[in-house]
Amino acid sequence: MAAARTLFRFDELKVIIMNVTLHRLSAGILLIGTLLFGWTAAVLASGFGIFTQGASATARANAVVASLDGPAAVYFNPALLNDLPGTQVELGTTVIVSQRKFKSSQTGGTAHNEDPPYFPSSFYLTHTFSEQFSAGLGVFNPFGLGTIWDGDWEGRYLATKSRITTFNINPALSWRVTPRLSLAAGLDILLLDAKLQQRRPFLPDLPDIKQQFTGDGEGVGFNTGLLLKITDRLSLGATYRSEIKVDVDGQAKLDLPLGLPPLRVNGQTSLTLPQQVTAGLAYRFNERWTAEAGLRWEGWSSFKQLKIDLDDNSQLIAPRQWRDTLAFNVGARYQWSDRLALMGGYLYGENPVPDRTFEPAVPDSDTHLFCLGAEWRTGATKVALAYGFQYQEDRRKTTNLYGDIANGRYENQLHLVGLSASYQF
Repeated sequence: MAAARTLFRFDELKVIIMNVTLHRLSAGILLIGTLLFGWTAAVLASGFGIFTQGASATARANAVVASLDGPAAVYFNPALLNDLPGTQVELGTTVIVSQRKFKSSQTGGTAHNEDPPYFPSSFYLTHTFSEQFSAGLGVFNPFGLGTIWDGDWEGRYLATKSRITTFNINPALSWRVTPRLSLAAGLDILLLDAKLQQRRPFLPDLPDIKQQFTGDGEGVGFNTGLLLKITDRLSLGATYRSEIKVDVDGQAKLDLPLGLPPLRVNGQTSLTLPQQVTAGLAYRFNERWTAEAGLRWEGWSSFKQLKIDLDDNSQLIAPRQWRDTLAFNVGARYQWSDRLALMGGYLYGENPVPDRTFEPAVPDSDTHLFCLGAEWRTGATKVALAYGFQYQEDRRKTTNLYGDIANGRYENQLHLVGLSASYQF
């Protein structure tokens, strides 16, 4: 009789647990969804963009839209391809180490991120067909990185581990219209993969539920470029990258305590990645010195909300309410000798996340970036090395649309080391 009573109570408890879990499942998926595409510290950018697409450009804080002389021009301004002779190839990567700290306004306790180093990388191939036409192909990571917090930290119900990887396949064609004017256009074929984790409270005195979302998707956009050589020394460059709508199919998984089987539910969502406009004005003072000043506008206001369509025909909507941003940069290159060039730059960038939707999965803030680097040429080979220190202004979370969880001060800084090598055939 005792054994039968124990079994009955366990089954009853199991039913209760399942009902509570199912009731909370939609809310859990919604919170997971709010993380999707919105979790990373910016790198040379705002939001979750990555702009470390070549060491020579990073060394000048990306002030290269009117003056870059390497295959990475496929990304920064394809209209520059007409000035690259022959066939050239470039490979590069950047090691990114983040240092993030949270201090609670409720307990005074602190937490630190546990992110491993990340390595966004790039590949470029360019070819000049004639005086009028050149083409290029780029493969790079335009959005991504990740954030990892301890599984038991104060904000674990908003974010623990978030990681996204994107690949953009970018063919481009450049046309020299006149000796002083070049125009270019290309496609952006974007592939995305995501894996996101956080915790959810379960029943009293029982371990948390571990949530995980995995998904992938793709989208297509386009880009254009312009290069105008106003004089022999002064050049104007400008680019435009369109919005890209990414449709994501994924699955949320909840690992339950007490040996209960995990729960799974499929869902679909979409995100419109922002349009971007960049411009730069470069001036060549003499044969050794070149400097450029520029700006970048990003249309993050397209990210108003994240809507998730579940397989039970219900919809969940998470507000984002992001805003458009501007970034300003300056950079210079000094040709020390025939083989060695030295470079440096500075960038200031606004962040798109308003206080009302700020949360630890996106601890973004206004950015100051200080860069330096060098480029070594020997024969047909060029090797560039860059270092950047990115300081993000402290940011505070107070009670907002995400409640009072993880209220406190967020500090963030990043170290970037970029390496690129190119070869001209």
